[in-house]
Amino acid sequence: MTLAALVTLAPSACGKDKKAAEAFGTKPTVTVPSGDPPAALQKKDLIVGTGTEATTGKKVTVQYVGVHFSTKKQFDASWDSGRPFPFTLGAGDVIKGWDEGVPGMKVGGRRQLVIPPALAYGPNGYSPVIGPNETLVFVVDLVSVG
Repeated sequence: MTLAALVTLAPSACGKDKKAAEAFGTKPTVTVPSGDPPAALQKKDLIVGTGTEATTGKKVTVQYVGVHFSTKKQFDASWDSGRPFPFTLGAGDVIKGWDEGVPGMKVGGRRQLVIPPALAYGPNGYSPVIGPNETLVFVVDLVSVG
């Protein structure tokens, strides 16, 4: 099972941020924030898109890279399969962190999501890929809406 299937189970760039300098449409480097993992969802726009806005109820297609907060190691990336990942926002097709973190993005945008366990896979994790109570960090490119 790919993590794309696994996920279904459940400020403007200023040039100072290395991730922002990477072009939309290319696999990004994910930098895990320093310090303790956050208790609440964190959203940071690395590239602000100019296209159609992602809103609840709309079908969206994304490219993403996911890493473990604790180990800083990648556990999945749609880029590696060569297939963007489609889902319907707010329909429960994905983990809550995505349903809450993707709305408001515009096509052409890139956003970092730091997702606490309560909005990801919680105390059970998703063995063996994601351990119990793991905070996840994603960089998501919004490819299309509708």
